[in-house]
Amino acid sequence: MALTKDRKTNLIEEYRHHEADTGSPEVQVAILSERITYLTEHFKTHAKDHHSRRGLLMLVGQRRRLLDYVKAKNLDRYAQLIKRLGIRK
Repeated sequence: MALTKDRKTNLIEEYRHHEADTGSPEVQVAILSERITYLTEHFKTHAKDHHSRRGLLMLVGQRRRLLDYVKAKNLDRYAQLIKRLGIRK
């Protein structure tokens, strides 16, 4: 299973800005990063799973667009987010 409900709740609590925040770009990027990490590990054992690989590429593109949005709005938030997630660039 890719992302359990408990893990998703923990990610939301860790990256949210206020109590009711569940959809800010930081939260979305954190959830996407978790899914990307899971799929990356999946491909170490299932190298020929090309259908899931397409999904991975779509997730990476979506995360890239969200990161570009955060970077355009607030460079400090962007730098802090990629540092917390360990994303290079």
